[in-house]
Amino acid sequence: MSNILIISSDITRANNLSTILTFLGEPCTSVLFSSAIEKLRNNNDIKAILIDAATPELACDISEKFPYQPFVLVGDFVTFEPQTNIVGAISEPLTYAALTQMLHRCQEYKRSQPHTKTSVHNKTRLFRSLVGKSKEIQGVRHLIEQVAPTEANVLILGESGTGKEVIARNVHFLSNRTDSIFIPVNCGAIPGELLESELFGHEKGAFTGAIGSRKGRFELADGGTLFLDEIGDMPLQMQVKLLRVLQERTYERVGGTKPIKCNVRVIAATHRNLEIMIEEGQFREDLYYRLNVFPIDSPALRERKEDIPLLLQELVSRLELDNSQIKFTANAMTSLMEHKWAGNVRELSNLVERLMILYPNQLIDVCDLPSKYKHLDVDAYEPEYPDELLERDAINAMFGGDDTEDNEEGDNSLDNTLSTELPVEGLNLKEYISDLEVSLIIQALEQQNWVVARAAEALGMRRTTLVEKMRKYNISKD
Repeated sequence: MSNILIISSDITRANNLSTILTFLGEPCTSVLFSSAIEKLRNNNDIKAILIDAATPELACDISEKFPYQPFVLVGDFVTFEPQTNIVGAISEPLTYAALTQMLHRCQEYKRSQPHTKTSVHNKTRLFRSLVGKSKEIQGVRHLIEQVAPTEANVLILGESGTGKEVIARNVHFLSNRTDSIFIPVNCGAIPGELLESELFGHEKGAFTGAIGSRKGRFELADGGTLFLDEIGDMPLQMQVKLLRVLQERTYERVGGTKPIKCNVRVIAATHRNLEIMIEEGQFREDLYYRLNVFPIDSPALRERKEDIPLLLQELVSRLELDNSQIKFTANAMTSLMEHKWAGNVRELSNLVERLMILYPNQLIDVCDLPSKYKHLDVDAYEPEYPDELLERDAINAMFGGDDTEDNEEGDNSLDNTLSTELPVEGLNLKEYISDLEVSLIIQALEQQNWVVARAAEALGMRRTTLVEKMRKYNISKD
């Protein structure tokens, strides 16, 4: 996109526009209305179109045919039905402010159109870790694509669990250093007295226990990218040494005197507010500005809740355990989107892994979520079963198995209630089961002081079911 196209049948107006744009350093070409359509069909490098407003019908007709091109009306215009790709209008005489504002609108129209935005399924395999359609995550992907080919230092800011290392890996993957190594270092996880040796290496005998020379992370990352995570936790004395490396591009091993050239791109990240730390004297201001050449804010998950469905799909496919997957009902998805997500994407990933272990190959509803993630007031479904099915299950439980261990433990309550021996003369099975059920219900009620809810729990049934059976058998405390 290198040219501006002027469409006008007024030669004087076209020449004036061409003179002004040339003065601004903008290459331009002018055509008549009769040749405009053919010119637009054969050119893909047009970044803005200034069209004469003297004939609005022709202007509308041309703009309708090329919806991906931004148009600006120039001159005296009358009211007519506007098109979405007519980004504005300027009257004569032209002013610098008005013209540059319209050119900027054309630039944004080109840059932000749907087919030019980074899609959910990005061209890089690493961008799948940054899935989402929200404005926030699309902005992050755009910044990554802009800064990756350069050598600028990048500072990634954001809460814990938002995926700052994922962003750093994407910057490395899209950079000219993609064929070299990416080394992450968590500055907060390494004691301050060991951090210098960890970053710059040491020579033999440099300190007690240094029985040999050792390369540091800067030396190992030569030609590649070094990711300094939690840079805000780095001690002040180490900040001074890191600043020297960034300024002079050389360093020395601990205990060494030979300078080593540094060919490393540094990407730093932190969840702390470094500007407040500078005011409190906990972080060097000069190091902050050296690192903060190109900042990228990693958005919190609560700021892009509309991305949660896509994130769930991505996490389920990535965390697939033993070929098991899970799906979510609409209510479960809505409930998860209402959560505050203090742990951000890391918390969401942990939840998905837990649910895949608990409910493999199942459909997850709100009732299946841990209590802290239940943000919808939905009654859990409790199935009702026919009496015949419940009675059959009770019979199988009592008579269909080896209860030797139970008898050894002294559980003879059934024997004390009714005999399990079939009498020689036979019996009425239906009446026998009814008597057994009445006996067990009365026992449960008496054991629980006639608190129906507790008795139902002891019998393994719903309270409403027990109430129905008490009514059926005319059982009451009186």
